[in-house]
Amino acid sequence: MSVPILNASGCLDAIAAPEVAETLDVFVTKTVTPLPREGNPPPRFAETEVGMLNSIGLQNPGIDAFVEKHLPRLAALSAPVWVSVGGFSADDYSLLCARLDSRDDVAAIELNLSCPNVEEAPETTAELTAAARAATSKTLYAKLSPAAWDVAETARAVADAGADGLTLVNTIRGLALERALVPKLARGAGGYSGPALRPIALACVHACAAAVDLPIVGMGGVSSGRDALDLVAAGASAIGLGTILFSDPFAAVRVRAELSAAAASLGCESPAELRARALEPVTSSKA
Repeated sequence: MSVPILNASGCLDAIAAPEVAETLDVFVTKTVTPLPREGNPPPRFAETEVGMLNSIGLQNPGIDAFVEKHLPRLAALSAPVWVSVGGFSADDYSLLCARLDSRDDVAAIELNLSCPNVEEAPETTAELTAAARAATSKTLYAKLSPAAWDVAETARAVADAGADGLTLVNTIRGLALERALVPKLARGAGGYSGPALRPIALACVHACAAAVDLPIVGMGGVSSGRDALDLVAAGASAIGLGTILFSDPFAAVRVRAELSAAAASLGCESPAELRARALEPVTSSKA
């Protein structure tokens, strides 16, 4: 049993770079909203010493154009397609999931419940998940924020509301200043990703894997097979690549090989054999 490798939503345009998407086990689309969005004003990207800030603001063509123009082209990929959806109310999530429910070219839906660059919906993550669950029979993955006060409790809530899996984690809010002491991003703060996010992601995956029995896509600062193996050991069943794809678009090929080699060095035929290894002390202490 292998450990699938995905892209983080928004970090790869499969229509512009299908050859990169073909290296993945699953392709995840950029987040789609009910209506078209232009996103936040530029500048929307900024490099930091150990990562990257972005403030895209969910720029997308809206669900109608996405279904009519984009999905048919994505269906040509060999990799299954997960559609990331986002909105500003439970009705938005319900509408989006209902539109995708009958699509054979959609393998799963990822609920973006944690974008730091737009206003949040007034409902809780559990209420948004429940609205989505009522609108579709598709597999639902809930993408959670690392900034949650108790991410394990949030995981339990979305699991009870009908989520079939978790994506951990989204970016975390950060700020960088120019030498003139003004924000590098037009919006001020943005979503922070890259190597410094990795320990935070590990902690979130570890906590959620101990709290719920759901498959977890672990992501956050992964740039090597060892990074991926750490997330698997913390409880991830699949791995997402994000920021690394901007500097190394074909990183999935390398990370997959390195992940297998890292597992083999520990005497395992598959990295999946090491899933939740880091949870064993926690399990034994509860016995």
